[in-house]
Amino acid sequence: MEFKLNGDHVPLCDLLKLTGIADSGGQGKALVAAGEVTVDGRPEARKTAKIRAGQRVACQGRTILVTA
Repeated sequence: MEFKLNGDHVPLCDLLKLTGIADSGGQGKALVAAGEVTVDGRPEARKTAKIRAGQRVACQGRTILVTA
């Protein structure tokens, strides 16, 4: 799926919520804490990592391409 940024970046836990992968920001944080999220193919442990245009986030078999 594709996610269009409104600003410079979006926090990772918010991205998971906004794309429907997580039901809430808290669930998004739990997914990150459980090690279920990768950014550009690498595991990401920072719940509020700044995700910018051009990055690819994967979680639970779904991939999000972040665009400007």
